[in-house]
Amino acid sequence: MALVLSSGGSKGLAHIGVINELEKQGFQITSVSGSSIGSVIGGLYAMGKLHEYTEWVSTFNKMDIWGFMDFTLTTNGLLKGERVFDKMKSFIPDMNIENMPIPFAAIATDILNEKEVVFTKGSFYEAARASVAIPAVFTPVKYNNTILVDGGVLNPIPIKHVHRKNGDILIVVNLYGEKKADIPKEKNTDNGYLNRMINPLLTLISTGDKGSKGYYSLLSSTTSAMIHKIAKMSIEKHKPDMIINIPSDSASTFDFYKAKELIELGEKAAAEAIRSFLSKTKGQIS
Repeated sequence: MALVLSSGGSKGLAHIGVINELEKQGFQITSVSGSSIGSVIGGLYAMGKLHEYTEWVSTFNKMDIWGFMDFTLTTNGLLKGERVFDKMKSFIPDMNIENMPIPFAAIATDILNEKEVVFTKGSFYEAARASVAIPAVFTPVKYNNTILVDGGVLNPIPIKHVHRKNGDILIVVNLYGEKKADIPKEKNTDNGYLNRMINPLLTLISTGDKGSKGYYSLLSSTTSAMIHKIAKMSIEKHKPDMIINIPSDSASTFDFYKAKELIELGEKAAAEAIRSFLSKTKGQIS
């Protein structure tokens, strides 16, 4: 089966749960493509290192997220986005995409020429860093005389770039599903000054936080609306065999400290989608 993982910030941790459930139920993933967080999770899976990443990210708390925020004084982004990848490299060595056991494609956006850039070879980390470069949040990546930003800007669900053979089931994980998240509300574990400092900043740069009047939140909400529309159009055009929808309000951009809840959410969403798919398939055969 060919697996396509959408962009969507920390909600992408649900991709891990989806993969867990697909494998548990006997689906064999033979190719992967992804945008933004989908490229990170997809690439780690294709290189056989998703388990190591899952164990690491499952230990995160808010303080850890703060520690990964490498702020910069440049005018084209708040964060350099290098610290978290440097940490990952310490226990997951880089690998060229063409050497991965499973065919993989990561998508970024060439903002100068207004076109997609598809990485199917070269450094995984370089491809992933370009693919996650959320405009105005992460600094863009200079690449071959152009500038790359988040792959989700033009192609949040890169269906056409997954390596699909005849007979392969096409499965899409859509992080822009209908809003109906059933994730437990965060307990009040206020650590005084630290949380009072971190929470407003996380709110400021969180995607889709319409309750904030901050510049970055407004920009993110506007961009998010456009990306949701593009994602919907892509699904309607390509008609995947199975769509696993994750509610778009499951988490904000940097809620990586909610890893366990989001992974569980992905497992449950996948189990439901698989039941529906198998039921339809059985009905068609009979």
